[in-house]
Amino acid sequence: MHAPQWLGAEGETIAAKYLAAQGYRILDRNYRFHRNEIDIIALDGGVLCFIEVKTRTSIGKGHPAESVTPRKQKEIIRAATGYLAGLDDPWVTCRFDVIAVLAGSLDERSIREYEIEHLKAAFIVADEG
Repeated sequence: MHAPQWLGAEGETIAAKYLAAQGYRILDRNYRFHRNEIDIIALDGGVLCFIEVKTRTSIGKGHPAESVTPRKQKEIIRAATGYLAGLDDPWVTCRFDVIAVLAGSLDERSIREYEIEHLKAAFIVADEG
C-alpha cells in the first residue's frame, strides 16, 4: 500500500519545525529551479544548508535516506546552483543534508508519532573537472 500523498508534505513540515527548534533559520521551502526542487533551504549559523526530506511509514523498502540516490543528489545540486546564482555573494559555505522522518502513527491527514534523523553533510559536490 502506498503512503498518502500528503505524507511527504507533512514530513517536510515536521523537519522545518525540528530545524527551527535547533536554531536554524528557514530561508525557503520547496524551492524550484527548472525541474529540480530543494525541500528546505536554511542557515545553520553561517552555513547555507540545502536539505532533502524523505518520509516513510516503514523501513520495509529501506531507510528513508537511502532514497536520495546519486541522481537525486545531482538534481538537488542543480537547484542549489540556481539558488546560489541569485545571491549577492554566491561564495558562501554550503552543506547538503538529508532529514529522514519515519512516521510511526498516522491520523487522517497528519503524522502523530515519528522518529527523525538529521544527516548533516549527507553528500558532497564532486569535482567533475
